[in-house]
Amino acid sequence: MTNQSCQEQFILLGFSDKPRLEHFLFVFVLILYLVTLVGNILIILVSRLDLCLHTPMYFFLTNLSFLDLCFTTSSIPQLLFNLRSLDKTISHTGCAMQLFMFLGLGGTECVLLAVMAYDRFTAICKPLHYSVIMHPQLCWKLVSVAWGVGLLNSLVMSPVTMKLPRCGKCKVKHFLCEMPALIKIACVDTVAVESTVFVLSVIIVLVPLSLILISYSYIAVAVLRIKSAAGRQKAFNTCGSHLTVVFLFYGNIVYMYMQPGNNSSQDQGKFLTLFYNLVTPVLNPVIYTLRNKDVQGALKRLVSRK
Repeated sequence: MTNQSCQEQFILLGFSDKPRLEHFLFVFVLILYLVTLVGNILIILVSRLDLCLHTPMYFFLTNLSFLDLCFTTSSIPQLLFNLRSLDKTISHTGCAMQLFMFLGLGGTECVLLAVMAYDRFTAICKPLHYSVIMHPQLCWKLVSVAWGVGLLNSLVMSPVTMKLPRCGKCKVKHFLCEMPALIKIACVDTVAVESTVFVLSVIIVLVPLSLILISYSYIAVAVLRIKSAAGRQKAFNTCGSHLTVVFLFYGNIVYMYMQPGNNSSQDQGKFLTLFYNLVTPVLNPVIYTLRNKDVQGALKRLVSRK
């Protein structure tokens, strides 16, 4: 390929070195993608249609479900097409859009999970002042900050990554236009770019994670002070759902972005990204539905109305 061809399209190698695996992955990914769509749309509808769920917690959960819908849809349809076709290409514009959405939505989720932790901290540690503190205007501001951070992350890193010269190396050893994979095929010294990525990762990933851990340290102390066993159980169930999502999300993000790229195998990175990009959005509505009696009750009320 010539330098000019890289300005027109990239080749996503994905799992093309394992043709038998591609057939299995197509069925697996398609099923999980459909479940993701149904599960997250259901969470959004239930949270909006049931008046009992018009609370800050479910407002944030609705945003998380919408974010997951956008996140999977930004890359999974392209993956399904590549798995069933001999054509593994993606246009330069399509690659740039995919990278922009991946960075933006990933950054948004980091901050949104920290916002949800703050909501749980306020509900458990300051229950008498909860409705005053978490008023609708503050909830909208916090969500706006989360989406704003994600947008800023994309605006900074997407142009820098896409403008790297590649000297005709347009074969991306991944199933999507992910930043580390695109940086690896650059034909210039990328130390400055990788340093910028690391600094932004510390700000966007570790700062919200630190806030989450601080919030839950206070929550743990407050929960242990609750004398009622039923009260402690309810608090643990609510926080347990959020902590499970945090563990699944941050476990993959920290592994992929907070270590030198050469330390992890390419196959391992692809499967981790697939888990982070597909399996986690599938599990989010399941976790919140199975562990949350409020959502279960709302579902029953909506079904009974029908």
